[in-house]
Amino acid sequence: MSPADTGASTVVGAVASLPSSDSRMAPGGPGYRRMSLALFLAGVATFALLYSTQALLPLISGEFGVAASQASWTVAAATGGLALFVLPMSALSERFGRRTVMTASLAVAVTVGMLVPFAPSLGVLVVLRALQGAAVAGVPASATAYLAEEVRPKALVTAIGLFVAGNSVGGMSGRVITGWVAQEWGWRIAVGVVGALAVACAVAFRLLLPAPKHFTPGSLRPRVLARTVRGHLADPLLRRLYAIGALFMTVFGGVYTVIGYRLTEEPFGLPQGIVGSIFLVYLVGTVSASTAGRLVGRLGRRGALYLAGGTTATGLLLSLAASLPLVLLGLVLITAGFFAGHAVASSAVSRTATTGRAQASALYQSSYYVGSSAGSTLGATAFHAAGWGGTVGVGVLAVLGVVTITVLGSRAARVATRREPVGAH
Repeated sequence: MSPADTGASTVVGAVASLPSSDSRMAPGGPGYRRMSLALFLAGVATFALLYSTQALLPLISGEFGVAASQASWTVAAATGGLALFVLPMSALSERFGRRTVMTASLAVAVTVGMLVPFAPSLGVLVVLRALQGAAVAGVPASATAYLAEEVRPKALVTAIGLFVAGNSVGGMSGRVITGWVAQEWGWRIAVGVVGALAVACAVAFRLLLPAPKHFTPGSLRPRVLARTVRGHLADPLLRRLYAIGALFMTVFGGVYTVIGYRLTEEPFGLPQGIVGSIFLVYLVGTVSASTAGRLVGRLGRRGALYLAGGTTATGLLLSLAASLPLVLLGLVLITAGFFAGHAVASSAVSRTATTGRAQASALYQSSYYVGSSAGSTLGATAFHAAGWGGTVGVGVLAVLGVVTITVLGSRAARVATRREPVGAH
């Protein structure tokens, strides 16, 4: 399979043959476990904070007397803030270092997180959530660039998969904790508990993460940043990967923003604690993300993306059933497909960009979280207008977009191969 099929750069083959004296980290080598655990915890803190209100939307709607489409802005504002600030944060990480920016980002995010429980109105809550999203943007903006610089290429997909797995654990734990705590003490105490969890993760992250050895400071000049961004956006492979990340997240954002409303209403009528526990299916995402490297090894990136898209679409259709076991099975498949697709696409971005990796990763993350904001808003609006079927319809359209983009990438790769002169390889 050609690298252009799914966005992998032709430089991958060149870097994969690095000599054994390569000083970057590898599984079993010095610092690799500490690095993996540190970034896993950073992922936990990021997703726990970012989606801390998602499982609580029915309670927020009830307290402030608003519809699902309005309450969903507490999620969309956070992901939108991240999408807007991830590129500036990546520029800071190019100048001041990945570890420094991630540490500062988590510190500000957890500080804002401790203010969220005291929001007196929905408007103030939305503003605080937007600030929280903007603050936490430094983690995804810097993490994959750190890995691309400090980890050997052959271990990169696995290392990024572990970071994404941390995202899934954070998303799961935040939602499960808030669900049960909110059932007893309300949503304000629940988001406060998540904030305390994030503080612990942030401290452990800073203590564990090894100092970078391969970072070279870049420039903060706007012209340099703009030139780098234009170069990435001019690359058709990267553009496809950015779109794929956004579309996968549109599905995920829509489903998990609305699922609480569906499960608390008839015919299910589940209590808040049980609804929060539904997010234990994120463990499936932890497994699928951390095994993405092996999936790519067996099927190639294109095959892995097709499998991820097909799994997600199957889950969406199953979730239409009025049977709780089938709905849960649908959520399992949606979660597995999403996290696998995200891990494959994000790792391909890191391996494709040979310069300005933080900006390349930031553009992916920006697209990804724009997709999350769009999914949260569109999914909630569709649910208000047409019920769960409307939310599923939004998701199916997004999956069709993933498949279409992957097919177009395959065709472009075949055309490029035919145009190569004989003996080019």
